[in-house]
Amino acid sequence: MHSTSPVGGKLFALFCLASFLLSLSYGSTFLLSLLIHSRGGNEHDAGSVISTAMLSTFVAVVLSGHLADAWGAARAIAGMGVLLVLACLGFALTPGFGQGLMLFGLALGLGWGVFYTLGPIIVTLLVEPSQRAKYFALLSGSMLSGIGSGPLLGRATAALDLPLTTAFYIAGLASLAGVLVFWRLGAALKHRENAPASRISLAASRRVLSSKAAFAILMVGLGGCVFGGLSSFQTSYAAAHGLDYSLFFAGFLSAAITSRLLIAGFVVKLDAYRAACVLSGIMLGSIALFAFGVSGNLSYLLAAATLGVGYGLTYSVINGLVAHEAPPGTTSQALLLFSLAYFVGVFGFPWLAGKIIVEFGLSTLMLGVLIIAALNWLITVARLIERRLSAHKILQVS
Repeated sequence: MHSTSPVGGKLFALFCLASFLLSLSYGSTFLLSLLIHSRGGNEHDAGSVISTAMLSTFVAVVLSGHLADAWGAARAIAGMGVLLVLACLGFALTPGFGQGLMLFGLALGLGWGVFYTLGPIIVTLLVEPSQRAKYFALLSGSMLSGIGSGPLLGRATAALDLPLTTAFYIAGLASLAGVLVFWRLGAALKHRENAPASRISLAASRRVLSSKAAFAILMVGLGGCVFGGLSSFQTSYAAAHGLDYSLFFAGFLSAAITSRLLIAGFVVKLDAYRAACVLSGIMLGSIALFAFGVSGNLSYLLAAATLGVGYGLTYSVINGLVAHEAPPGTTSQALLLFSLAYFVGVFGFPWLAGKIIVEFGLSTLMLGVLIIAALNWLITVARLIERRLSAHKILQVS
């Protein structure tokens, strides 16, 4: 891969590989609903386990900056990444579906929170500002590839007549390999100069949230609700429709990777406001398909692939947008808040989603996810309208 980053493509490729390996641990959590069902639990139990990770991610966001300042970002990810390994092993080895699993949910939140928060900050250290959107897309593509591959491990173990827990063991081993790569990367990044301050503060948070970057932060939280709600209970959705859940993750993963290889370089050169509007509209369309249009394998694959393109590329665009629109000197803090909003959605919403499924049914959940996706799209429409009105006022004054 030819790279315009200051450190060259080889180092960035290792960074993406390590990110893929660590992401398998989070991807394996999409099998928790299936695992807990096999132990006598339901979607609400699974949602409760997943949502415990939200609590520890708040701690992770606050600590990540301090850890990065003390150890370096890559070494901080490596150190806390050990918790991802322990979480995978804990999910596999802990019997039942009670508080024991919740303990490992907390471990997952700490490890994933530090990794997810500091990953984009490493990109800002490696890449010139003009290239950030492109390399944010490559990073998120690597992470989504790992996340999407996690559930496919479960399908592969079933095809080989192996226990479902085997998928968690494999994800744990992959995460351990990712930890080792990040530890080695720490030496290469140790002497990077002019690293931005990574610690979050109340004053910096107020500056970011009072700026235009707040819109991207809100959008990633809503997008996290959509992704977390769909993915965490996709095994239940597939069972209710007589489908194979691996089709969802295969379609989503293939589309996410393909769109980054063939489209991302073009998308990041477009106007970010318009791109976010179009892509979030595509995501809305995919949720409408899931809610009303899935009737077989082909439509199921189409809905998953559409989500892979819409959600995946929208995330890349608004990730670059939040860094661009953050007030001067607050880029790292804006990225921390961006990650925090994502965690609230992707880990917090499954608790509500599981409760909705148990008490009101899967169709009610899909309607709720559709409303969230519509709100996400309407934010982009409002931003385009506001910008046009502002430009018109400037022309009138001049």
